Amino acid sequence: METKAFSVSLEKNPIIAIQVTPGHFTTNNMHTNNYLDVSSLKSDTVVARDVAREMAIPFLSTTLVDAIVCMERMEVIGAYLAQELMQDGTSVMNTGKTIHVVSPMNNAFGKLVFPDSAVSWIHGKNVLLLIATVSSGRALKITLECIDYYGGKLAGVSALYRASEIKIGQEVHCLFTSEDIPDYKLFPPDNCEMCKGGQKLDAIISSEGYTIIE
Repeated sequence: METKAFSVSLEKNPIIAIQVTPGHFTTNNMHTNNYLDVSSLKSDTVVARDVAREMAIPFLSTTLVDAIVCMERMEVIGAYLAQELMQDGTSVMNTGKTIHVVSPMNNAFGKLVFPDSAVSWIHGKNVLLLIATVSSGRALKITLECIDYYGGKLAGVSALYRASEIKIGQEVHCLFTSEDIPDYKLFPPDNCEMCKGGQKLDAIISSEGYTIIE
């Protein structure tokens, strides 16, 4: 499967690139013809620092941020992003502030919750949500509901990638969109062109990676 993969780089900073593998994939609620691997952006500290610099640009001089909520293993980028937002500068909104970087967890019932020790960092605070990908919008919606439940004030949403064709009613600043991926398509599972054409599923994908279907 990996032999068909190719890279798509950010034009203004080619070190930032996602790996694209064509095929037939399923998430928990959508089918797609491409698997987008953003793991190196999240785990390679050199790349993650550059990613954070790019993600900081829309917020640097305009947005007060008290906390960065990280989803889908975005904590490394989140820490670098906090540093970028707190840098010295007359036009930097968060110079001299403290920004907490925190991730919610799933409780025994599968619901997103913040630990009691972190609630004070969210309640009544300006919260920037950092998420890896926005495809169907389902994970984004659940996380926004969690932030709202704990009394956080949404300062913005930033993602590595979002599907342009999905209408989510929330502005998302992103580095890549589906328009950057040649022939990228999303399908509801009950109306998938690849399924109708008899193409077997290659793998199940999630924020952690993929599992090949034998």
